[in-house]
Amino acid sequence: MDLQKLNKIAEAMVADNKGLLAADESSGTIKRRFDTIKLESTEDNRRDYREMLFRADGIGKYISGVILYDETIRQKAKDGTPLVDILKKQNILPGIKVDAGTKELPGSPAEKITEGLDKLPERVAEYVKLGATFAKWRAVIEIGEGGLPTDYCIRANAQALARYAKICQEGGLVPIVEPEVLMDGAHDIDACYEATERTLFETFRELYLHKVALEGMILKPNMVIAGKKSPKQAKADEIAAKTVTCFRRTVPAAVPGIMFLSGGQSEAEASANLNAINKNYRGGLPWKVSFSYGRALQDGALKAWAGNPANVAAGQKHFVERARANSDACAAKYMGEAA
Repeated sequence: MDLQKLNKIAEAMVADNKGLLAADESSGTIKRRFDTIKLESTEDNRRDYREMLFRADGIGKYISGVILYDETIRQKAKDGTPLVDILKKQNILPGIKVDAGTKELPGSPAEKITEGLDKLPERVAEYVKLGATFAKWRAVIEIGEGGLPTDYCIRANAQALARYAKICQEGGLVPIVEPEVLMDGAHDIDACYEATERTLFETFRELYLHKVALEGMILKPNMVIAGKKSPKQAKADEIAAKTVTCFRRTVPAAVPGIMFLSGGQSEAEASANLNAINKNYRGGLPWKVSFSYGRALQDGALKAWAGNPANVAAGQKHFVERARANSDACAAKYMGEAA
């Protein structure tokens, strides 16, 4: 394992107020996104959509890396250029989702466990050859009735995340460790805090036991935020305060960066909450705080493009604007949405 090289990549991922585009939607997820614009999810349409995003002029000023899906990392643009090469030309690091999705957790079927460890070393080696520099694995933790999340679920997912991270580092990829406490449901912000603290504590315990080098990884967590159905929604400053308190208590200073997921927040909410964290606490944090957003970077661009080649420029314009807004939030300069 070349820790110096891994650390250099991890530092580049969070450099200069940049963040990540999560363009690793599975076939099922991208179909649901395309359904909203009444576009069939064919391989060509998926390629055209990602190519539209990746070729956006100047996007490398705001995006340091893109998480790709297995299909996407192998695809070529209409003119025959590999999509990975388009990203590299924009000075953007290519990454790859390596988990195989979630299944029912044996013994606790209301909860989920992420699969994909089988033959992961071989897949990592192949992805390195295809140009990947980092990887992602998402664990799902749900807050619900009956004591969810259980300690069993948190530990099982933490162990899988740690095994994945160690395999990636040994194979030459920087692992993004993503333990997501879902914002589905009616729970309040304090319930999210409690579940997030438990999850992060157990995740870093397992990373330590698996001898994962913290300097060569990135954390991609949820913010501490109320469930979408909660009648009591917190303001950005409270979200920032509880998030920072939780992470100061659980995330070691050796981690180069925390790149938050959007988790169902709107584009504006994701930018405003990230801005509040950096505006109120940036000077006193040991890690860079940035973004790794999917929907919160793409929703407007997808609607503007709508599968029409004539709308490529409009889709790219919206994508660049959202990326710039989140870059501004990293620098605590996000001014909110224009009226």
